Amino acid sequence: MLRNPAILFALVLVPLALASLMVGAAGLGTSALAADGWLVLTVSRLPRTLAVILTGAALSVAGVVMQQLVRNRFVEPGTTGTAEGAALGLLLVNASFPGAPIWSQMLAASVAALASTWLFLRLVRRLPVREVLLVPLVGMILAGILQAVVTFIGWETDLLQFVSVWLMSGEFSGVISGRYELLWVAGGAAALAFVAADRFAILGLGTDRATSLGLKPEAVMRLGLVVVAVVTAMVVATVGMVPFVGLVVPNITQRLMGDNLRRTLPATALGGAALVLACDLIGRLVRYPYELPVGSVLGVIGACLFLWLLWRRPAPSTPAVRRHG
Repeated sequence: MLRNPAILFALVLVPLALASLMVGAAGLGTSALAADGWLVLTVSRLPRTLAVILTGAALSVAGVVMQQLVRNRFVEPGTTGTAEGAALGLLLVNASFPGAPIWSQMLAASVAALASTWLFLRLVRRLPVREVLLVPLVGMILAGILQAVVTFIGWETDLLQFVSVWLMSGEFSGVISGRYELLWVAGGAAALAFVAADRFAILGLGTDRATSLGLKPEAVMRLGLVVVAVVTAMVVATVGMVPFVGLVVPNITQRLMGDNLRRTLPATALGGAALVLACDLIGRLVRYPYELPVGSVLGVIGACLFLWLLWRRPAPSTPAVRRHG
């Protein structure tokens, strides 16, 4: 195990962030302080880079929290119906109240994401304890059902174009100053997970053992649900759902650093930010000056990383899958 992969992830993240500030169809001119160059930098490049970093970090932390709640390493908010629930909340608000303020849309998305995640947890509690692969399967079935409902409502209300943005794009080309700030709320929710890291780690031992250690499992479960729901809702509403980040990054950091959640969360956040930023740069460069959505690039890279995690055997002291409670 590496002693501190967070340092390595940080060293990778810094040059990626600098490259993100420099890459784009519009040039910065001879000097970054030139009028046009400074405008591009502050209105477009810097907000986009910050949005990518916040998205990757928050989704990675939300993936860790989700895995602790379910005690299964094969789940993330994008495969448990949470993203589809957030999209359903946004769709209902936009269909019923087209002029609704942004805060009401975010509230509806968070509540719907919270409800869909709670439903997923209720379903997996009824599964046999040893059938760990049934957990992600149930999540994908629930996500498929919710996506079908969202698609039907979007078709009937002529809002199908919004559904494709929320669930199928995962891209940052439209991010400018004034249109990404909600992601700071997602970052705050991820920071809250770090504050409660020890509680989530104890909850991952099982409800009975957590109770015997003096923890209130239901209270920690509610906190985890809020963190996952808020992060997912903010990301879906701002840039669309980004796949695989909350799945592969927590597994990689866990294999590198072990199960100490307080130590692994900073590395997980930095690793998620670096992965999404690298995929965003690939999408911007592969067909320059045109762009590929980061969701498409991550769909390929994330799938390869996930298959590698399945093929590579974990160390005996750090099992890749825990039983769900």
